[in-house]
Amino acid sequence: MPNAILDGIETNYEVIGDGPPLLMYSPGGFDASLDKWSDIGIYKRIRLLEHLPKQFKCIVFDRRETGTSGGRIERIDWIDYVEQGRLLLDHLGVEKAHVMGGCMGCCPVTLFAVRHPRRVKSMVLYWPVGGAQFRIRATERFAKHLAMVESDGLAGVVDLARNTDAGFGKDPRVGLWAPIIRRDPRFAAAYAQFSVNRYKLIIAAMARKLVDRDTAPGAEPEDMLQLTMPALIVPGRDIAHATSAARYLEECLPAAEYMDLLPDEQSEDNMPRIVGEFLTRVDERG
Repeated sequence: MPNAILDGIETNYEVIGDGPPLLMYSPGGFDASLDKWSDIGIYKRIRLLEHLPKQFKCIVFDRRETGTSGGRIERIDWIDYVEQGRLLLDHLGVEKAHVMGGCMGCCPVTLFAVRHPRRVKSMVLYWPVGGAQFRIRATERFAKHLAMVESDGLAGVVDLARNTDAGFGKDPRVGLWAPIIRRDPRFAAAYAQFSVNRYKLIIAAMARKLVDRDTAPGAEPEDMLQLTMPALIVPGRDIAHATSAARYLEECLPAAEYMDLLPDEQSEDNMPRIVGEFLTRVDERG
């Protein structure tokens, strides 16, 4: 797969199919590698990447700190994920694209539209994360990682990461940088020597910024209410993807279409067609 250096961070990406460009922010929570579009949960069932590339140029990528993309030890906010996608479009020479997110990938999509509205044709928000239980569980993950750092230090985190293949979502103790620690000995050595006090401040700030509300994180409602591009919202219904979060986005996005289908009603027979028809209508309207 090709790689690009974006803001000094190596990004693993793939372009599949041909047609109008569709930038796709992967699902998978904090483990959002591009393979998650095909390998997990609802996305494995509806097989979007088996169908959408027949009509669209699907641009998928490993989000920074996931898969084989790189990263840096720094406070990460939603805007950092936005900028990775924007710079990837620049690298590919794409001025304007549809932008789709699955799961936690919806959070940078809404902020992308706020910060770079002229570059977004439309948004597809599939199973947006959110709800009280999402916030509680995500906050607990950061707390468990901090407890690991407190008890075993950053060298202990390195040792643990090297002895498991779990990501931050499944075993929060390994932290967000575990994929790079496993792959890059120089990064692992620098990570182990990083200031523990500074690191704890970074993690505490990330927890507060990334999971700061009991609904869908990402863009602020006052900013979303000013957006004019079409949006398709497909709700989830579980402890990480509360239906209330999808309804909140419907409320905040003036040109939203809410696809009122329960998860059990979402299948390969209907969802690729629904998403494809929505994107095609947007392109036809210009």
